[in-house]
Amino acid sequence: MAHISGLIIYPVKGCGGIALEVARLTPTGLAYDRHWMVVHPDGRFVTQREFPRLALVGTKLDGSRLTLAAAGQEPLTIEPGRDGARMHVQVWGDRCIGIDEGDAAAAWFSRHLQQPVRLVRFDPAKPRPSDPDYARDLPAFSEFSDGFAILVISEASLADLNTRLATPLPMNRFRPNIVIAGVEAFDEDRMETLTADAIELRLVKSCTRCQVTTTDQVTAQVSEEPLATLASFRMHAQLGGVAFGQNAVVANGAGHTLRVGQTLDEVWNF
Repeated sequence: MAHISGLIIYPVKGCGGIALEVARLTPTGLAYDRHWMVVHPDGRFVTQREFPRLALVGTKLDGSRLTLAAAGQEPLTIEPGRDGARMHVQVWGDRCIGIDEGDAAAAWFSRHLQQPVRLVRFDPAKPRPSDPDYARDLPAFSEFSDGFAILVISEASLADLNTRLATPLPMNRFRPNIVIAGVEAFDEDRMETLTADAIELRLVKSCTRCQVTTTDQVTAQVSEEPLATLASFRMHAQLGGVAFGQNAVVANGAGHTLRVGQTLDEVWNF
């Protein structure tokens, strides 16, 4: 039976994550996950695909107060509820609204990336629906994630991959929200739902992986792995890429909490 062995949020898209013992579930995923995002001045999203140095930005939350840290700069605290200008921002093909966090945050990130950028937070008044081709009958939403509320990966899947690599990799290369144990490698591919009490997570789409997985999350150094090895045994013909992990949406349970060690019941899709 599956159980949760890790809960991680990434308050700023592309930046460092925060491991939690308990996480509150919302309609858009774990609370404060990808709630902020760095954007180009024209609103296009910025990620480690362009700027691996984003991985070097540490994040800390005190309630809804965000603190950023990076070598060579003083920490910056973003106070909650700032009434900044609304701007149109873009995440892949989606257009949504971001609330600008001001010139101090823009300058801080611009120095770190050596590019003019802004920091925005998600505007909950303008929900961002997930792709209905995969969410199907569910009213599914996310904030600034790539497209779905939650990414689920099993410990066993990483262990299987690591047997094929010359140098084993940590789970942080894949930036999951929920890590599960107690199942076999790639069992997450065969799950329909994960449930616990009132909570139901529906696993809806394999996650195709990009070059972010090749970025060391501690040093920001980029290599060829694990994409080269994944391509040898995890190609997903329908999605046109290598698959590792499952995207999930929140079917029920917003407002409830998940905790490390919690047992999850599986419904299989075969």
